[in-house]
Amino acid sequence: MYSQIARNKRRSIIVVFIFLLVWIGIGALLGVVFSAPPVTGSVDSGAVIYGMVVTGVLALLAILWALAAGTKLVLAVSSAHPADPQQYLQLHNIVETLAIGEGIPKPAVYVIDDPSPNAFATGVSPRRAAISVTTGLLRIMNREELEGVLSHEMSHIKNYDVRLLLIVSTLIGLAGIIASLVWRSAFYMRPRGRDSGQIMLLVFAVGILFSIVAVIVGPLIKLALSRSRESLADVSGAELTRNPVGLMHALRKLEQNDKPFAKFNHATAAMCIDDPLQHHATWFHRLFATHPPLEDRIAVLQKIASGQSI
Repeated sequence: MYSQIARNKRRSIIVVFIFLLVWIGIGALLGVVFSAPPVTGSVDSGAVIYGMVVTGVLALLAILWALAAGTKLVLAVSSAHPADPQQYLQLHNIVETLAIGEGIPKPAVYVIDDPSPNAFATGVSPRRAAISVTTGLLRIMNREELEGVLSHEMSHIKNYDVRLLLIVSTLIGLAGIIASLVWRSAFYMRPRGRDSGQIMLLVFAVGILFSIVAVIVGPLIKLALSRSRESLADVSGAELTRNPVGLMHALRKLEQNDKPFAKFNHATAAMCIDDPLQHHATWFHRLFATHPPLEDRIAVLQKIASGQSI
């Protein structure tokens, strides 16, 4: 288990590094497009380096911003509010007990007023983490099942999954914002003069490249980060509680859920224990699904419960 967690962390660092290289590569391509005259086709290396520096700095600033304020933003866009210790006494007690078992500080506990059963963890470290659950989840889960769900989220915190997803989601979101701003600008731009064609070419190149990152490259990287993590968090959570049955029954209830999660967005969907789109999506979304099918996750927990090796 611990070797698998260590291997997972190493792979995550590699994936994030590759994502940074993608951003720097975009800067290099933009430098080529901007500097190459249409006749000679020669490339100004200074422009290429400048483009790489600009996009690299943007990516690093986005990462720093995610580490500083990403947790608060995720909670805000999800309409999460602090769980009252008296009203949600059982929830607090389970989180505290699991935190002691994991040997980490108790995460902040939040509740989202939404009838769809779901939960997610976010944060940059075990000392600065938060767990959020929906009122729909609290309504349908008994204590054993709720403990299973929370153990899954606690494993994400201990394994630092939440920090990596926070960083990658921020970079994807930034690419989407840049692409949106560029396409809006292109609609209203009316460049004139000798270089107008080259300016429009640069604008379209920026829009296309960042759109590709936001729509294709980013989601694929998030998929690579998330799918193995969900399975690992299931196993780690079962190991923490010594009771895979609780999480197994909880996943079965989530499998039967037909209520869409209204308070989610595409940036936070990968953080949820159950993909909010998986039950309500088109075939295109399933190509980029960040979660293994629930039936596969349940089958693994069944093997653990019966003493079989996985």
